[in-house]
Amino acid sequence: MRLRNIPRAEHVLNSSPFVIKDPCEYRGKWNTCIFQNKHPIHIEIGMGKGQFLLTNAAQNPQTNYIGIERYSSVLLRAVEKLDEPAVNAKVTENLRFLCIDAGEISQIFAAGEISRIYLNFSDPWPKARHARRRLTSKEYFARYDTILAPEGRIEFKTDNRQLFDFSVEQLENSDMWEIAACTYDLHHNSSMNSGNIMTEYEEKFSSLGNPICKLIAVRSPK
Repeated sequence: MRLRNIPRAEHVLNSSPFVIKDPCEYRGKWNTCIFQNKHPIHIEIGMGKGQFLLTNAAQNPQTNYIGIERYSSVLLRAVEKLDEPAVNAKVTENLRFLCIDAGEISQIFAAGEISRIYLNFSDPWPKARHARRRLTSKEYFARYDTILAPEGRIEFKTDNRQLFDFSVEQLENSDMWEIAACTYDLHHNSSMNSGNIMTEYEEKFSSLGNPICKLIAVRSPK
């Protein structure tokens, strides 16, 4: 499905104090310059309309959140939600957005600066020749290694079984990463589903009866 362009998106994002411009300037300084605290930083790559991230930010004020979305017309929806007083009052201090391509994260965050990475319902890039573009490819895991804290983790959810199987295979063949937890039916796994916050896509797909897959990846012991 073709993404609908919203002409006013660029203006709204450029005017919003929640959208960080020139993010490379803050590499290694996100806590001191942007959040002005020492709380852990969690990022969501491909955040869509923001339901997952906004809910997390509201429930966890002692954690800083950064949402990454490459499409301005999609990020616009999350930014507009902050105009709602009930939302804005809860997340003004610990939530920021970036309108960038995920491939740039190594230039934006310093080594060990990020404590957790969320990948939710990522683009499956189904053609084999596009496998390197998948956010759970070995190429992207190499990027995550450059920014994730030593004890950090990556959480991945999807309803796309082919993408999930690909992701599991990438991790099983890695010398650097391992799977700490995995389920092929999240909503019927009481342990992994405890405290689960659903995304817009998750609500939609699960209502259709699609099982949701989830894995947690951590670095392998050296």
